Amino acid sequence: MSELNFLAATTMAEQVRQKRISPVELVEAHLAQIERLDPKLNAFVQLDADGARDHARRAESAAAHKHALGPLHGVPISIKSSVGVAGMLCETGTRLRAGMTATEDAVLVKRLRAAGAIILGVTNTPEFLMAWETDNLLHGRTNNPWNLDRTAGGSSGGESAAIASGCSAGGVGSDGGGSIRVPAHFTGICGLKPTPGRIPSTGHFPVSVGPFALLGVVGPMTRTVADLQTFFEVMAGPDDGDTSSAPVPLRKISRDDLKKTRIGYFEDDGRTAVAPEIRAAVRQAAEALARAGFDVRPFRPQSLERARQLWWKLFGIAGGMLLGPMTRGKESDLSPAFREYMSWANADRPHTGHSLLDTWVQRDEVRLYFLEQTRDYPVLLCPPAAVAAFHHGEREWQIDGKTVRYLDAWSYTEWFNLIGNPGAVVPVSQTADGLPVGVQIVGRPWEEELVLAVSAEIEKECGGFRRPPIS
Repeated sequence: MSELNFLAATTMAEQVRQKRISPVELVEAHLAQIERLDPKLNAFVQLDADGARDHARRAESAAAHKHALGPLHGVPISIKSSVGVAGMLCETGTRLRAGMTATEDAVLVKRLRAAGAIILGVTNTPEFLMAWETDNLLHGRTNNPWNLDRTAGGSSGGESAAIASGCSAGGVGSDGGGSIRVPAHFTGICGLKPTPGRIPSTGHFPVSVGPFALLGVVGPMTRTVADLQTFFEVMAGPDDGDTSSAPVPLRKISRDDLKKTRIGYFEDDGRTAVAPEIRAAVRQAAEALARAGFDVRPFRPQSLERARQLWWKLFGIAGGMLLGPMTRGKESDLSPAFREYMSWANADRPHTGHSLLDTWVQRDEVRLYFLEQTRDYPVLLCPPAAVAAFHHGEREWQIDGKTVRYLDAWSYTEWFNLIGNPGAVVPVSQTADGLPVGVQIVGRPWEEELVLAVSAEIEKECGGFRRPPIS
């Protein structure tokens, strides 16, 4: 393993520009790491080693001629295989799309390439992205670099495993109910779920329309908050292919404005129990910010349970109605996890026009109420999940004498998909058996810059990324 693999992406680019390291050297170090570790992790579904080497040589020539390609000059990255990368698999973990490749780069992929990033390959997902663990009949199971018996999360589990293990310097995930934030928490990296439309979802499958346009986003996953910020700035900006797109300019947060921000925190929602070590991490982050001079107070918004229920009506019931016609009669080709999701979705009555309209109206009412409550607390700290990385196939956990079931464990991220808040996860601590624990930082819509600024303070105070044992 080369020490190059665990440099920050921004450090890699800076040293490439200074000709202290070579893009070819960086790519070779990452390909060697993939060759060594991916047989254990199963993070990638396709590599483009020749293409990466070719782009690395071009990046090296540009650096030699003092031509900076951008803020990610020469940085080797990965992309979740639900996001289009020209010529590479875009199967979304299902046999029903086996062998399907993207005909062109997604908009965010074009932006990353223009910034100088080099794409190594595309990474594994659960079938149709509908699980919080990554396992499918097409490419198999992705393992957590902290403990191979544990999941790296889902649906961006391949991305999280690749980045945490030093096989990729950073990358792109997508998130409709925690699919960036939960894997980041499970593997000890950073992830950002932006406001819908802040980073264009153009080129993602499933397409972000209907309920998925409200809930689903694409966003960066990295090992440091500074890298998260850089990836975000590169990818952000409007595009007509995203129905939620808006021309929101990038903003800088001054130190004075940052310190004036009142921060609320809560350790649980009063319904779903949270593991003690995750509760402790939220307190640790809150106390660290207080020591750094922030005004941090206990605060838990109301209507979280209503938000959870409405999220399921869109993600679960409406999502099942959209995916049902694509999969009906093909059950033998579907993974157990996807069949499980469809059984939950089909257990509820399908939407009528009236019930869908009622859900939409209630969603907007909850969003308005949430925005009203968070005027005085524009940033919230809370758990990203009820548990740390779980054993493959687990479906419930005992916490403080209470049973926490699979779908309930991720309600801590689902609320913010419904309401449309940006949310980041930053590693803060570890469990007694050495698994990472992250904390979720949530802001008001379109205020990603503030979320990232507070995330950077937590990272500075709490230590940030640690290398997993496999590395």
